[in-house]
Amino acid sequence: MIALLSIISLLLTALFLSVLIYLIIGWRAVKTPQIKLSGYSTKVTVLIAARNEEEKIHLTIEDILAQDYPKELTEIIIVDDHSTDRTSAIISSYADRGVKLLQLKEDKPLNSYKKKAIAEAIRLSGGELMVATDADCRMGTQWLSSIVGYFELHNPVMISSPVSYFEEKSLFERMQALEFYSLIATGGAFIGNGHASTCNGANIAYRKDVFYEVGGFKGIDDLASGDDELLLQKVAVTYPGKIGFLKHYEAVVFTHAKPNLKEFMQQRRRWASKSVKYKDKKIVALVVGLWLFNVSVLLNFVAGFYDRTFFAVLGTQLLLMMLFELMLLWPVTKFFRRQRLLQLIVISIPLYVLYFVYIGMIGNKGKYLWKGRMVR
Repeated sequence: MIALLSIISLLLTALFLSVLIYLIIGWRAVKTPQIKLSGYSTKVTVLIAARNEEEKIHLTIEDILAQDYPKELTEIIIVDDHSTDRTSAIISSYADRGVKLLQLKEDKPLNSYKKKAIAEAIRLSGGELMVATDADCRMGTQWLSSIVGYFELHNPVMISSPVSYFEEKSLFERMQALEFYSLIATGGAFIGNGHASTCNGANIAYRKDVFYEVGGFKGIDDLASGDDELLLQKVAVTYPGKIGFLKHYEAVVFTHAKPNLKEFMQQRRRWASKSVKYKDKKIVALVVGLWLFNVSVLLNFVAGFYDRTFFAVLGTQLLLMMLFELMLLWPVTKFFRRQRLLQLIVISIPLYVLYFVYIGMIGNKGKYLWKGRMVR
């Protein structure tokens, strides 16, 4: 029995390592692209869905207004999603600088207010390229010009661009940043391998006509989350090979890690809830396999107190995890200019195992709190 369990653990470890190798290859396949530097012609609509963001939304708006992209080709639409604070008033104060406020007015309950907000903004937009970000994000002055420069030179129908945490105030937030780079690398690597499956809604762009061609959020609007990767997966079916990952530092959008464990778990639970809508069941099977691998790590830790053979298997698993995660994260953190975070990998991996197993068990069950609402 011990031999059988050890073999199962090692087979699951082999699956995990195969996935890491796939990601390493995919990230390397995505090169820093050439981008157009002038002579832009694309009308862009920047989309933001905001709810109770009075603390930071003025910073995001100021960053967008400071872009070096031509003002005559830039439209900014911010949708206030039933905020109960001063968010709407702050947005309105920028009306004389071209910022358009759209207030969501839904009498009947929705499960996906954010998708509704984005869809309404797109309906009223005049741009050819929709560029979506979040109301608490920061960006450099070349953010838009980098995205459009890539769009006009390479002609993708959808662009996933990098997102980074910044201004971490604690060890917990720095550990989140390291784990977050692994998630961003996963999205970029899958695109690099020609199999787009995930992205981050804080920094995505897509053609308006393509949004409508794939039916917008129809079929995925029963989930609160998924305005990013579920839409990307719909686009990937219609336009395989036409989705790009913009591996360009000027295109990075910056956001903040969660300040405490409760908010972190709510966020990750929300992200995990999207998996029930994945059309590609091979991806679902892969995620299940990775979850089982992490379960095996925990089981080997517990079983090791009864037979030290399991501690040996556990040690092998953890050592290989760290080595291969380092192989993936070294070039990723180098791109984001955050290589010092790799010092945290020794303590972050064991904690990652615990949280991944837990989220896998509860991620698709029941409701969770998001922006002051209970959603599913």
